[in-house]
Amino acid sequence: MKSIAVYCGSSSGFSRVYREQAAATGKFLASKGIDLIFGGGKVGLMGALADAAMEAGGKVTGIMPRFLKTREVAHDRLSELIIVENMHQRKALIYEKSDGFMALPGGYGTLDELFEMLTWGQLGLHPKPVGLLNMDGFFDHILASLDHMVQEGFLHEINRKMVLCSHQVEKLLELMHAYEAPTVPKWL
Repeated sequence: MKSIAVYCGSSSGFSRVYREQAAATGKFLASKGIDLIFGGGKVGLMGALADAAMEAGGKVTGIMPRFLKTREVAHDRLSELIIVENMHQRKALIYEKSDGFMALPGGYGTLDELFEMLTWGQLGLHPKPVGLLNMDGFFDHILASLDHMVQEGFLHEINRKMVLCSHQVEKLLELMHAYEAPTVPKWL
């Protein structure tokens, strides 16, 4: 993979582990020569991720809608900052520029982007890997909910397996490199 989109919070959360691991992720991606595509903010986990990737010599592209430029405080030291008109353009451009998608802790926006890429993959619209960096068990409840969806007949097991997960960025990247998209004619 040449580029990975990383979805994460514009907040740092309460545990310092999140910020530390976001920075370690940015540094690791840069060390592997993987371009970082992200939301373009300089605050929270987004800022820690981008700053570390830039400091490690990585290429970092931020994509931000005009109305969020002041709210998320646009990062001014990126390789490239692309300003688009709306969230739909942001998500579409992040999708186009990325070979895979990784989620770190975040809120509604992070989950929205994560689940959109999973849905598109389930529908066969892309074969790209989608992974969760499960820092300090942050995504455990979501993973349990996905398992419950399978148990209750709302999600096919082969599509549940699309969600790659590790608490180590190195392992998650290995899983993403080895990923093969499911080929099923109907998702349920």
